[in-house]
Amino acid sequence: MALLSSMLFISLFISFTEARELLIGGNRNAWKIPSSESESLNKWAEASRFQIGDSIVWNYDPSKDSVVQVSKKDYDSCSTSSPIAVYKDGNTKVKLDRSGPFYFISGTEGQCEKGQKLVTVVLSGRHQFFHVSPAPSPVEFEGPAVAPTSGGTSLRGGFMVIFGVLVGLLLF
Repeated sequence: MALLSSMLFISLFISFTEARELLIGGNRNAWKIPSSESESLNKWAEASRFQIGDSIVWNYDPSKDSVVQVSKKDYDSCSTSSPIAVYKDGNTKVKLDRSGPFYFISGTEGQCEKGQKLVTVVLSGRHQFFHVSPAPSPVEFEGPAVAPTSGGTSLRGGFMVIFGVLVGLLLF
């Protein structure tokens, strides 16, 4: 019985922690100058939950644009002079391999200043299983606020706590 419970717990843990590929903005043509504040990619990012291991994907015309990963300072000033990485393939996939903020801007001159930029905040590893995100202090980093957890996600985290306690009781 204990072996069956352990196997069930491990399979549930793996299913809740699988990495995802997220198309930025939720559609193929989202990497562009937003027509309004409400179309900002940061609005989409604020409503998303990024976890270590997830990948974000951009689709764009490589003859007209690129994606540049930059520091916060370069993000704020829309500077491409000292990039962390430059992507020009038109189908860019970036793996989010650590917690914290990731900053991206358009590589086309003038487009970042018009709002073509994105900040993603990746949850820390210790919080991604239960989908709980601490409120970051202003000293840690500045970025978009992380959206509150939906009720369904909270229920899943609560279920996992109860399930873990039950499995622990069965094993001992």
